[in-house]
Amino acid sequence: MDEKMMIIDPHVHMSSRTTDDYEAMAAAGVVAIIEPSFWLGQPRTQVGSFQDYFSSLVGWEPFRASQFGIKHYCTIGLNSKEANNEALAEQVIELLPLYVHKENVVAIGEIGYDDQTPAEDKFFRMQLDMAKELDMTVQVHTPHRDKRAGTIKSMEVCLEHGLDPANVIIDHNNEETVRDVLDRGFIAAFTIYPKTKMGNERMVEVVRKFGSSNIIVDSSADWGVSDPLAVPKTASLMLKRGISMEDVRKTCYQNALDAFSKNGKMKEAHWLQPDSINQSQLFNDNSVLRGQTPRIDEDQIT
Repeated sequence: MDEKMMIIDPHVHMSSRTTDDYEAMAAAGVVAIIEPSFWLGQPRTQVGSFQDYFSSLVGWEPFRASQFGIKHYCTIGLNSKEANNEALAEQVIELLPLYVHKENVVAIGEIGYDDQTPAEDKFFRMQLDMAKELDMTVQVHTPHRDKRAGTIKSMEVCLEHGLDPANVIIDHNNEETVRDVLDRGFIAAFTIYPKTKMGNERMVEVVRKFGSSNIIVDSSADWGVSDPLAVPKTASLMLKRGISMEDVRKTCYQNALDAFSKNGKMKEAHWLQPDSINQSQLFNDNSVLRGQTPRIDEDQIT
């Protein structure tokens, strides 16, 4: 793959990854990432846990990414996995307006269905109304079980609440759902995640069959068996398998930029005209380093 090719991973849970992953992603051409609000793997029990987590998405993580030249954005929302504790979920919904206007928040997400319960439906709809009121992009998590029915239901509910399909990213698609999503005018994101979602070999064939319009590749790398380099690896494989550079660029960079930059907070200039890296900097008296010599780049002259 062309070393100069820029990559955006628009769905990666960096809070659960090591700083080494940021370094490797930068070396692989990743210039920007989007981190959706996620669950811990076990239920949170207090609203303060959500508040601290959301604060890290708009504070520590952007700083940590910047130390390796990557621009960090996020989406804020109540994840469907945590919507079934209704008393706690109500408190979380009240928190969201404190964060959705922060400078690196580019969408409401990831929201949607997991088990497709009444509580999940209730809080999904509440957050769609919030997105509609604020004219924000929405990032939708589609359920891993009963995938096609859950995906169609997610889109129908978005339309019912008056959202523009072009402003909604439907994530975790596969060959079974892609046509439903594209035909309805939504943006189809595909997660390259070992064993449970899409593999990059399959992704090549999806792009070959459906083209590159409104298709996005992401990794959803998290605390599970996952790969934060899934997007650059898929880009490289697509090129090797004869997919055009233009299609690769659209699915692994441009479409994500177009989809998530609509509120004006995500801008290509952020990485085309970057701040110099200075790893001697601190965030709330904390460093990304643990005794290493800090990297300090000279000011860039443009």
